[in-house]
This record gives sequence, structure tokens and C-alpha cells, in this order.
Amino acid sequence: MKTILHKANTRGFANHGWLQANHSFSFANWYDKERINFGALRVLNDDVIAPKMGFGTHPHKNMEIITIPLRGELKHRDSMGNQWESVLPTEVQVMSAGSGVEHSEINGSQDSHLNLFQIWIIPNANNVAPRYDQKTFDILERQNKLQPLVSSIDNGIEGTLRIYQDAIISRIDLDPKSNFKYNLKSKSHGVYVMVIHGEIKVNNTILSTRDAIGVSDTTDLNIDVLEVTSLLCIEVPMNIL
Repeated sequence: MKTILHKANTRGFANHGWLQANHSFSFANWYDKERINFGALRVLNDDVIAPKMGFGTHPHKNMEIITIPLRGELKHRDSMGNQWESVLPTEVQVMSAGSGVEHSEINGSQDSHLNLFQIWIIPNANNVAPRYDQKTFDILERQNKLQPLVSSIDNGIEGTLRIYQDAIISRIDLDPKSNFKYNLKSKSHGVYVMVIHGEIKVNNTILSTRDAIGVSDTTDLNIDVLEVTSLLCIEVPMNIL
């Protein structure tokens, strides 16, 4: 088993006033040669956006972009014709940038901050037709069991959003003093586990809120839950071309 440990306070940080951004991997002006990617996982940003503020229209190409709101309301507009779609914390949004797309993202609230995860995954197919989708997920369906949110467009899991990569993004909410075993698709995959909130123990290492661990070259991962915990699990192929 290979592991990498990313404590919350080692992430890159950018204070733009209206945007407080934490970067698990090298992004924008923050660069760490040891933290470029985890397999096909290229970006995991933990953003807090001020009321009425956001990202103006900007382009993307050949990237799978997944947004998970944690608090507040995201508004999305893009060049595919979507006009200020609302994305709430019970929902997940995916966008395949493919051959090229432009979009804008803003905080839809006049007085509350927006907190979200934005995930970029390197696709296994380039220059595809851009596509957009979002879906509501029942939070009760991840209580002490893994809830898949996103999977492959080729051979994906029923009820999930789809992307152009053999990846699985899941959430799980766990009771204290419990144990959870994560089973990977294969030894060629790895899983990057982010503690949204709570505290767990993996291989005798304690991970707290916003700490993360990446595990590869194994078929499973055992997690001891020390307190009420919510996890984000991003499973991706480790070998990318």
C-alpha cells in the first residue's frame, strides 16, 4: 500500500477578499512539485465565496469538472445555454469541458457565504462535445454507507452523474466508534479521502476536518471512526497518459 498524507494546514491558500481558496493540489499561483495530482485527480479546491461574488466568464477545455456545494447556493451559467442554474448542498454538478466551453459561477445569495468543493479530473477522452448535468442526492442514503455521486460515462453506477473517466466520487456520513472498509475497483486505482468534518484513524494516523489521505497499490482501505464524520472519497485511475 502506498499512502500520501495531506494535512489541512499544508494546503495552498489564496485570499482574494471575495474568495478564500484552499488548494489540495497545485493551482493558480500556488505550486508544489510534490502535489501536482493524484492519478487522474488534478484539482480539489475548497472555496468560500462572499455573497453576490463569483467567477466571471472563463473557458475550460478537456477537463471533467465536478462541483459539490457544502453551504449556500451556487449559480451557474455557460455557453451551452444553461442560464443561472441553481445548485444547492443537496446537489452535485458535473461539466465535461471537452472541445471547449465557457462558464460563470457566482454565489446566489445576497447575504450568506458559499462553500464548495470543486474537483477537476483528467478525462480519458479529449475533444468530446461539452455537456452539463446536475442531480439531487438524498443525504439519508449516505448514513453509514457509501453513496456514489459520480462515475464513468462508459460503465457507470446507476443513479450517478457521469464523466469521461473511470472514476468514482462518493460521500459517506459515519457514526462515531464505527469502522468502514473502502473497497477499490482494482489495484490500478487509488482513492483520495478528504475528511469534510470529523475525525478518523487510518493506519494509526489521525485525520481531522479537511485532512486528506491518498491510498494506492491496494484493494481496500480500513477506516476507524473516532467521532461523527463526513467523508469525500475520490477514486481514480493512477496511471494516466
